Amino acid sequence: MTMLGRAMPVLSGDVFQERVEGSANALSAKPFGLMLEALDDLRPNEIYVNTGSSPRNAMWGEMMSTRALKLGVKGAVVNGYVRDTRAILSLGLPTFSFGSYGQDSAPRYKVYDFRIPIEIGAVKIRPGDILFGDIDGVLVVPAEAEGEVFAKAFEKARGEKTVKRDLESGMTAVEAFARHGIM
Repeated sequence: MTMLGRAMPVLSGDVFQERVEGSANALSAKPFGLMLEALDDLRPNEIYVNTGSSPRNAMWGEMMSTRALKLGVKGAVVNGYVRDTRAILSLGLPTFSFGSYGQDSAPRYKVYDFRIPIEIGAVKIRPGDILFGDIDGVLVVPAEAEGEVFAKAFEKARGEKTVKRDLESGMTAVEAFARHGIM
């Protein structure tokens, strides 16, 4: 699957029971924290991107995918696991994760905030940044650099097509690199 859209970052964290009454944080008494609100706040062409909790449960599944598709979302990226993998695949929503894990979220994690800057693997992701994902992974294009990044990406793709044509015609890799400076 391939996806391209604007990031809607979501911050989550571990919990150890579904509800905690009397906490200093009102979200402790609420199952999933702000997960349902974050899901409903998605806009067309956005990508739900979630990080913050330990990889001890699935952070995305069939019901979330169903709602996201209804809202015109382009995909989901979670810094953890998903569940209901067959259903997500049949729905056709591009979803990127560590893999599948059947453990439910309710007593294990909550969403604490959304539409805020987050980091995954020391990569900053801000609301509105562009995410592109395919079989090789997911990359982030900062919104303020998108024009330059896409112009250079198309230039490189055109160059690689020329190199490929030369290689298919019998040119050696050394000759192709000497001529074009790319491989």
